[in-house]
Amino acid sequence: MTVSEDVTAHSTSSHWGTYEVLVRGGTVVGARPAPADPAPSPLYANAPAAQHHATRIARPAVRRRWLDNGPGPDDRRGHPDDEYVEVDWATALDLLAGELERVRREHGNAAIYGGSYGWASAGRFHHSQSQLHRFLNTIGGYTRTANTYSHAAVEVLFPHIVGLPGAYDLLYRPPTWEAIAEHTDLLVTFGGLRVSNTWIASGGRAAHTAEPDMRKAAGRGTRFVSFSPLRDDTLDELDAEWLAAAPGTDTAILLALIHVLFDEGLADESFLDRYTVGADVLRDYVTGASDGVAKTPEWAAGISGVDAATLRDLARRMASGRTLVNVGWSVQRARYGEQPLWAGLALAACLGQIGLPGGGFASGYGSMGNYGGGATPHGLPKLPQGSNPVDSVVPVARVSDTLLRPGEPFDFNGRRLTYPDIRLVYWSGGNPFHHHQDLRRLSRAFGRPETVVVHETHWTSTARHADIVLPSTTTLERDDIAASRGDLRLRVMRRVVPAHGEARDEYAIFTDLARRLGVEKAFTEGRSTAEWLEHIYEEWRAGLAEPVAPFARFWEQGGIDMPARHEATALFGAFRADPRGNPLHTPSGRIELFSETIAGFGYADCPGHPVWLDPWEGADRDPARKWPLVLVANQPKGRLHSQQDMGAHSRSEKIAGRAPLRVHPQDAAARGLSAGDVVRVFNDRGSCLAGVVIEPGIRRGVVQLSTGAWFDPSAPWAASCVHGNPNVLTDDVGTSALSHGCTGQLSRVEVGRFEGELPPVRVFDPPRLVAGEAPDAS
Repeated sequence: MTVSEDVTAHSTSSHWGTYEVLVRGGTVVGARPAPADPAPSPLYANAPAAQHHATRIARPAVRRRWLDNGPGPDDRRGHPDDEYVEVDWATALDLLAGELERVRREHGNAAIYGGSYGWASAGRFHHSQSQLHRFLNTIGGYTRTANTYSHAAVEVLFPHIVGLPGAYDLLYRPPTWEAIAEHTDLLVTFGGLRVSNTWIASGGRAAHTAEPDMRKAAGRGTRFVSFSPLRDDTLDELDAEWLAAAPGTDTAILLALIHVLFDEGLADESFLDRYTVGADVLRDYVTGASDGVAKTPEWAAGISGVDAATLRDLARRMASGRTLVNVGWSVQRARYGEQPLWAGLALAACLGQIGLPGGGFASGYGSMGNYGGGATPHGLPKLPQGSNPVDSVVPVARVSDTLLRPGEPFDFNGRRLTYPDIRLVYWSGGNPFHHHQDLRRLSRAFGRPETVVVHETHWTSTARHADIVLPSTTTLERDDIAASRGDLRLRVMRRVVPAHGEARDEYAIFTDLARRLGVEKAFTEGRSTAEWLEHIYEEWRAGLAEPVAPFARFWEQGGIDMPARHEATALFGAFRADPRGNPLHTPSGRIELFSETIAGFGYADCPGHPVWLDPWEGADRDPARKWPLVLVANQPKGRLHSQQDMGAHSRSEKIAGRAPLRVHPQDAAARGLSAGDVVRVFNDRGSCLAGVVIEPGIRRGVVQLSTGAWFDPSAPWAASCVHGNPNVLTDDVGTSALSHGCTGQLSRVEVGRFEGELPPVRVFDPPRLVAGEAPDAS
């Protein structure tokens, strides 16, 4: 479609959905939402500035100290004044191929860490993790990671207590919003239903439907109750009852609601007897028979700050109609994050509505855009990664421990494992300096390997910790296919601008590397990019129950509509209808409110049934007097994670170039703070600078600073990060020995006005680059 004489519009997709970019002479000059999207994400506005930003990586670069000194540990990796030597592709790939050969020969493939966790590309073929893992599997394997930063506790806990298919269904096939609108009287959500989270889906959605579907449910009579320290975790139009619980106290509230059900005879005893095991253990715990502490609403009120009468009334309302209990992913990203999940499932079981349309338990509404959006028959086209012959695995959120503690044993999901001795880190399309906790510790950890390799589009903090940096193309610079689970349309993503500088697709980079290592045929299977796109599409098409257009017509049309699957029965409906004929894949075949398996692991931080464990308990976790504020580090609404932080929409939210910190008016007044002040947020792990926003819709004693500001340690005299990355403040510990999930959601901090000369934000300036020749790779 022609916009003007010299500007053309091109449809494309990213994890925040389908949108259009405006191009003039090979340059992206604007962007706009897709016409058919009923509730488009504003994140598309970040694309123009990011596409041609000064931090784009134009040529392969090698860190000067690595060139001069050879492979080896180096605690100066990531230093703001590090120098890189730009080299040609042949030199860079020769160096990298030689280093891969050395590490494999001297230490074995388990010494290669190929975690590469990240959200680089929405494409089904140019998916950075898949490309890297396929390449590493082709050369003999690597140390892999388990689970996700988003919901590791869900992934590990629920296979034990509802079985593997049940856990998968909870994550990927929950009831649709349409089913909620039709059947649900009351939706009680822990962690809110944050609309900005629903803008995002892995692969992007053709149309954003979560927000309008929430409105429809409210319009049809569904009532909402939101437990969250943030009022705007739910839409104003939902008219939700906001209960501003203290962060980290959700489990106490859930146990108190269960106590009311047992105490007042409202628990569905027949459901518990027929469909669960361990209800007697749960009853003894919440009534105090097993430990002497009754988990009453009064007990929970003292912990959570939510009125006891309000909790008692809510429990009665939940029992009086069709109720859906939702525990969002944010809630489990905290110390003992398994407990609110387990307690939420137990509450739903006590209500007896699991398996009924619009009732029961869920974990993910308001956490991602495709949750509740339907299911996709037969999956989606994807690049096969091959098999990894190396049996070496670490939890994804334990990357710092992996690098800093080689040879040390650790517990994980009932297994006793050992951290491998990693010599080479290979990262493609991800930024752990966004996802991970305690960034100063992570920076020290990245100093330990002998070589760090990164493929990136921009000079992120991860790229600035690398020895070999290879420039990769963006989604606008290559052809691909896009869709997410439950999507309505499979879309063509055409290349709309030339590659920046000498940037290459990952597939081209790995093909050249594979050639140098003698495995090109195994890696490529003789296919070009265009041939792979057709292959994965036709392979997917062959498995469909309904006919769809062949690849040539799909590509010409720009996409095809896909039939979204709306389940004929409710989640766990078949199990409810016939628990003997359709048992769960658990040891008992039923929902395990008490798990003998988990109890047998002997983990004090995750016993065999849901319990209240204070996240701030113990001398090292009880800093309320020193650090009186609880920091909520939630997902940003100005960008996807840290992507395109230099974009217009992301920049528009910043204050004095820093990330915004939301503070309750009384907490601000107590510290003499005004809107627009730059403050130092600090604790015993680190500090960051941020700009103050006065926000009455936040619980007193809580401050909120979203993740995703690019990590900028360029002025350590002022702060560990002068840009506002909250992960300089978060504690690098796992949820428990069961899942080792990320706990970056909550920290304790103090806030004070920054005094002195404000340091500049330097992270959006590229590092010092010099042209030069690298030594011969041989």
